[in-house]
Amino acid sequence: MNETLRTIAERYSCRDFESTELTAEQVDALVDAALAAPSAMNRQPWHLIVINDKALMDELDKAGMAILAQADDDTHYQRIKSRGGKILYNAPAMIIVLADDSEYAQMDSGILSQIVALAAQSLGLGSVINATIGVPFKGPGAKHWKKKLQFPEGYEFAIAVVLGTPRSSKEPHDLDRTKVTVVLS
Repeated sequence: MNETLRTIAERYSCRDFESTELTAEQVDALVDAALAAPSAMNRQPWHLIVINDKALMDELDKAGMAILAQADDDTHYQRIKSRGGKILYNAPAMIIVLADDSEYAQMDSGILSQIVALAAQSLGLGSVINATIGVPFKGPGAKHWKKKLQFPEGYEFAIAVVLGTPRSSKEPHDLDRTKVTVVLS
């Protein structure tokens, strides 16, 4: 198995991080990987916000949990509570992917987030692709958070990749080949 396929096979959604900050070199490598992502017609409909500030991460996490706790359906809130009560799993860093409203922006943002997750794995870091942290950007304090994180005009939260040194490990999910149909000529 080559190195790329091994990285893909070994990547898992890490939900248990050390408090160790990412180095500037790690952040630069992850940003470069993100910016190398393909996009429809090479539009690159994204803007990245890199957060490597644990206090800000904790503040954003707390705001998100407060909103989830008020939801009519608290299923999501209860699931996060059962996993330690943190949307960001105590991670020290994340890359927030903002997208414009163009036709393929959401898909392109998903591709970019997976590239970041794979790049993190290749650097020995853990990651989890996380849409839940978008809650504060849509909730009652959305204006505050968008201003604080300097959202450019015309961009909205698409997805985030939470990053850090894994505290523990787990096996990647099993491959379900029943999800595949092969049509041969």
